[in-house]
Amino acid sequence: MSFLYNLLVIIAGFALKIVALFNPKMKLFINGRKNVFKTLGNKIGPKDKTIWFHSASLGEFEQGLPVMEKIRILYPSYKIVLTFFSPSGYEVRKNSTAADVIVYLPLDTKNNAREFIKLVHPEMAFFIKYEFWPNYLNELKQRNIPTYLFSGIFREDQVFFKWYGGFYRKALTTFKMFFVQNETSKLLLQKIGFNNVKVNGDTRFDRVSKILERDNTLDFVEKFKDNKLTIVAGSTWPKDENNLVDFINTNSFGVKFILAPHNVKPDQIEDLKNSISKKVVLFSEMKNKNVAEFDVFIIDTIGILTKIYSYADIAYVGGGFGTSGLHNILEPATFGIPIVIGPNFQKFSEAVALVNMGGCVSVKTKKELEETLDFLIQNDDERFEKGHISKTFVEMNKNATEVILKNL
Repeated sequence: MSFLYNLLVIIAGFALKIVALFNPKMKLFINGRKNVFKTLGNKIGPKDKTIWFHSASLGEFEQGLPVMEKIRILYPSYKIVLTFFSPSGYEVRKNSTAADVIVYLPLDTKNNAREFIKLVHPEMAFFIKYEFWPNYLNELKQRNIPTYLFSGIFREDQVFFKWYGGFYRKALTTFKMFFVQNETSKLLLQKIGFNNVKVNGDTRFDRVSKILERDNTLDFVEKFKDNKLTIVAGSTWPKDENNLVDFINTNSFGVKFILAPHNVKPDQIEDLKNSISKKVVLFSEMKNKNVAEFDVFIIDTIGILTKIYSYADIAYVGGGFGTSGLHNILEPATFGIPIVIGPNFQKFSEAVALVNMGGCVSVKTKKELEETLDFLIQNDDERFEKGHISKTFVEMNKNATEVILKNL
């Protein structure tokens, strides 16, 4: 199995180079890895002490950030090395101050794993949520480097729990401790012989709870809101927007709408703007305009959605009507806002929990979405109650970071 895995990784590496000729995102994936070892050699000396964090993408980075921040306080003389697998994580956070060195993780070949660990020589390694690369884990184990998984989630359909998953189960033996989000994950690991498991929840709750401690003021959003009930639709995809646009165009409640699409490409933003019949202003065009005069505000930039949620009376979080994955519901939840999502959320434990508690509403069709928004707009008590449940949900699940640090 080891031979087959390594052969497939090498073949995939060649295939991705071909795909990169036609796909801009894959081009970033390939080109971003070209100088990783050179960068590591320049930024990490043989005598430097380091701690390595690996994150698949942006969401996992957000989960890892509370732990990275605490580790920096506890070990100020250590360099923190952060790796990303996906361009959507690296390209957004490559200049983050959370780590001293931020690079793409080279593909999981034996030679890459050996060279990477040699250059980084970490004294501890942390994998966030998932991504279990057998060659990297094997190299860490051979060098006796303490390795931890946190905010982990395991599902019964994963290869570790199949009769043919022995090769991947062996990779898990590297971990000194699994910090997982739920009891199901713990039981699954115990079934295959791992008892070094602790349920401590999701570190993202620690991350989002700190949002309330910072200044979330955005003067232009406050002017746009103009003391009117405001619906913020965050991280939306075209399928989400198609379901929302008719409601925006036809409702007569005098509600304000802020749309923050996941993709801010100019052509897609223009299509969205043209589909809306009410008065629309773009973030990129708001200069010298009285934003209070507009009904719809399209945020064609990134990095400010979290602050925008603080002005929402109702939040719609995108991704649930497609297959790309539901986006972060915890950011609006921490502000005490009722949340509406699409039907595809079952792989997101926080969404499942909050739907069951009643702070979040899942809708299956455009009609259900319109009915739900109608109901929340017209019923203040219900809106406040769902918002209270959302805020309490975040408060109840804090402190996963402290549990990790106490058990290292």
